[in-house]
Amino acid sequence: MNSDYDLVVIGGGINGAGIARDAAGRGLKTLLCEKGDFAEGTSSRSGKLVHGGLRYLEYYEFRLVREALIEREVLLRAAPHIVWPMRFVLPHSPEQRPAWMVRIGLFLYDHLGGRERLPASRALDLRRAPEGDAVKDGFPRGFEYSDCWVDDARLVVLNVLDAARRGAEVRPRTAAASARRADGVWQVTLDDHNGATETVTSRILVNAAGPWVAEVMRGVAGLNTPAKVRLVKGSHIVVKKFWKGPQAYLLQNDDKRVIFVNPYEDDLCLIGTTDIPYEGAAEDVAVEDAERRYLLRVVNRYMKVHLTEADIVSEFSGVRPLYDDLAANPSAVTRDYVFDIDHLPGEAPLLSVFGGKITTYRKLAEHALDKLRPFLNGASGAWTATASLPGGEMQNADFDEFLAALSREYPFLPMTLAHHYARLYGTRAREMLGDARGMGSLGRHFGGLLHEIEAEFLRRTEWALTAEDILLRRTKHGLHLTQAEQVEFTKWMAAS
Repeated sequence: MNSDYDLVVIGGGINGAGIARDAAGRGLKTLLCEKGDFAEGTSSRSGKLVHGGLRYLEYYEFRLVREALIEREVLLRAAPHIVWPMRFVLPHSPEQRPAWMVRIGLFLYDHLGGRERLPASRALDLRRAPEGDAVKDGFPRGFEYSDCWVDDARLVVLNVLDAARRGAEVRPRTAAASARRADGVWQVTLDDHNGATETVTSRILVNAAGPWVAEVMRGVAGLNTPAKVRLVKGSHIVVKKFWKGPQAYLLQNDDKRVIFVNPYEDDLCLIGTTDIPYEGAAEDVAVEDAERRYLLRVVNRYMKVHLTEADIVSEFSGVRPLYDDLAANPSAVTRDYVFDIDHLPGEAPLLSVFGGKITTYRKLAEHALDKLRPFLNGASGAWTATASLPGGEMQNADFDEFLAALSREYPFLPMTLAHHYARLYGTRAREMLGDARGMGSLGRHFGGLLHEIEAEFLRRTEWALTAEDILLRRTKHGLHLTQAEQVEFTKWMAAS
C-alpha cells in the first residue's frame, strides 16, 4: 500500500527534531508532529551544555563519553552562534575524589574524543589564580578543563528549521492521537490545536516523545509490551552571577554527584542539576524545596558568597526519559540512548527512543536511521556530520569574525543588540534585519533587547505562536523584561 509519508516522527524535542532533519536530508518524505511547542519539554530544561560527561567516566561509560566528545567538536563547527567554548574550574575536594583520580579523568577527557579546537585541562593554584577569587580558602587546589555551552531550545528549533528546508512537513501543536497498523503501514490520527483531525499513513513510525515515550507506545500505538523507561527529574535555579570572569565552576558534592555553576545571560548564573526519581506526569514537573536547598548547600560549601532562596530569580525542572537499566542510584542510570524496534514480518515498524542527551542527539539520529535502513529502500546515506545548522554558515566557524562583519553592515546597532542577534540567529540575522538602516527600522521596543522586528521574524520563520514561545524558548527575553513589559508584549502578541 502506498503511504503519505516514509516516516512520521512523534515528538518535537531534540531527538525528534534531529531524526526528522536527518531523514529529510536523506530524501525521505517526513512528517514531524509535536503536541505542544518545539522544545517545550525536557529539551529546553537542560543544563545547556555540550559536554562529554566527565562524571560518566566513573561509571565506565567510555563509548558514550568518546562519542559525546567527538560530537562536541561537530556541533562547534555546525552551530558556532549557539555553541561556544567554556572553561570549567573544579575546586578539589579530597574527601570526594583524590587528586590522582581527577587528573586521570581529565587526561582521558582530553584525549578520548580527538580534541581539536578546545584547550587542554590544567591544574590551578586557586590561592593565586583569579579563578579562585570566588572560592573559599579551604579549597586551595583546583583543575580547569574545557566543554561547551549551548542554547538548547534554539538547537531544537534550528534542527526543525533545517528539516523543513529539506522538505519535511512540520506540525507543532499537533498531537498524535492514535496510531494503528493496517495493510503494512501505520495509520496515524493527528489532532491539531484548532480542533482539526486528520489521518495520514506512514511506512514507519518514530516515537521520540521523550518522557511520554511509554504513553505513545501504549496509549497511542496500542502496544502491550512493557516500556523500559525510568524518569529522572533534574532541576536548576538561576541567581545573579557572583564572580568575575567567563569561567564556569564544577562542584563535587558529598554524595558523589557534581553540580554545575555556569554563567548565564551575561549577568546571571545557572546552577544545577539534581537527579531524583520522578513518577508523576511529566508535564507537572516542578522544582521542590528540597532541591533548592540541595543546590544552594553545594554552592555555599565551596563559594565565598552565601546564597539563600531569596536570591533565586528563576528556576526550571525537566524530566529525563532514561532507559531503565535497573541501577539503584538515579545518577548511575545510563545516559546512553537505546532504541526499541517493534516489528513483525509484514508489519510497519515502530522505533522508540529511550535516553540520550543534547550533546549526542545528531549521532542518535544517525544511528536511528541506520537501524531503520532495512525498511527504507532507496534512502541516501548519512550526511549531517559536516553540515551546518541554519545560521551557522560562518567562515572557519568563527563567530567573532562574523559578529564584527554584522556590526559593520548595521553600524546603528548597539553592540549588545548586534551580539544578541548574532548569537541567536547567526547568518540568519541578515535575513531578519534586511535593509534596516536605523533603530526606528526595528519597530516597537518592548523592553530589554526585544524589538518588534525580532518577534515578527520568530512568528514568520520559527513557528512562534505565543508570548511564551518567544520569551522563554526562542529567546530568553523573559529573564530581562519586567512583569509589566511581559504583560504588554503578551497583549501585543494576542492582538497582532
